[in-house]
Amino acid sequence: MSRVIGWLHERECTVFQWVNNKCQHSFHSKYFVTVTHLGGATGAITSCLFLILLATGSLQMAAIQSLLALAISHMPVQISKKLYPRKRPYQVLPDTVTISKLLKDHSFPSGHTTAIFSVITPLIIWTPMVALLLVPLGISVAISRMYLGLHYPSDVLAGMLLGVGSGILMSSVLVL
Repeated sequence: MSRVIGWLHERECTVFQWVNNKCQHSFHSKYFVTVTHLGGATGAITSCLFLILLATGSLQMAAIQSLLALAISHMPVQISKKLYPRKRPYQVLPDTVTISKLLKDHSFPSGHTTAIFSVITPLIIWTPMVALLLVPLGISVAISRMYLGLHYPSDVLAGMLLGVGSGILMSSVLVL
C-alpha cells in the first residue's frame, strides 16, 4: 500500500511542478494572482452579497444558497486541515515558484477552491448556461492555487468536491 501511495505522490508532485514551474509566464502570473482572490473570503462573500442585494427572484435565492454553501463548506475544510496537517508544496518541494503571500496553515484541502465551487454550484444549478462562464472561472481559481505554489492537485480536487457538495446540499435544502 505504501508503494501505491508513494507512486501517487510522485505523480501528484509531477503535475504540481508542471503547473507551478513549466507554465510560468508574466501573463499567467498576472491572471492567476488576480483570479485567485475570487476564492478568498472577501471575493466570495462580496460576490454573494452583491448578487443577493441586486438580484431578484430565483437568482436571488441561488445567491442565498451560494452564501450558505460557502459558510457550511468551510467547516469540513477547517476540520480536515487539523486532521491532515499536510505541509504546503513550497515548504517541501525545492524550486517551487511562489508569487503571492505565503500561508502558514496546512495545505489540505484548498479553501479558495472550496469557496469558489460552493458559490458557483447553486448558480449553475439555477441556470445551467452560466456554467460556460463559471466552471472555467472555478477551474482557474483551482489552478491558481497550484500555480502560486500553495496547493497540490489533490488539495484543489478535494476543495472542488467539498464546494460542489455543499452547493448541491444548499440547493436541495433551500428549494427555489
